[in-house]
Amino acid sequence: MKVFEVSNGNALSFALFTDVTNSKELLDSMRAGTLEPEAAFLNASLVPDVFPVLVAAHKALLSNSRDSLSSRTVHSELVYCYSGSKHISESLKRFGISESSNYVLAARFNASPEEMEAIRKLVKGTEVELEGLEAKADKAQIQKHYKIPGSELGISSLSDAISCRVAARDAL
Repeated sequence: MKVFEVSNGNALSFALFTDVTNSKELLDSMRAGTLEPEAAFLNASLVPDVFPVLVAAHKALLSNSRDSLSSRTVHSELVYCYSGSKHISESLKRFGISESSNYVLAARFNASPEEMEAIRKLVKGTEVELEGLEAKADKAQIQKHYKIPGSELGISSLSDAISCRVAARDAL
């Protein structure tokens, strides 16, 4: 688990899991609004680095502070903000977990150690270090979903390209 300061005293805690076997249960709990503690579960194969997720977290917190969430919770807003799309349901389907997800990045705002431990117990999988994100990222799918041309990667990193799209999505 790692914790990053996002903004105004808010933090985002991450836990990365491989070999997850209960994605369907997690997804059903999220849809029913019974997931406790609440958390964001992202398809980790579409996350090459935590920086773009932190950019999305800042946007989610800003929307929350303005009472202008596009989704039901600040955690689902994080997944929505991470996507390059303005379509909420498509964003949650593509960048959130699916019933068959086995590589999952869990994130919770302002989590206590007890809440992160509860998330670890919720996810039936093996927790691994965040540094493994880049090696297991599905670069072809990321480029496809964010429409990142190969020529852009000649002057920028994949993480930077995603961050720019996340940050500028509402302005386009």
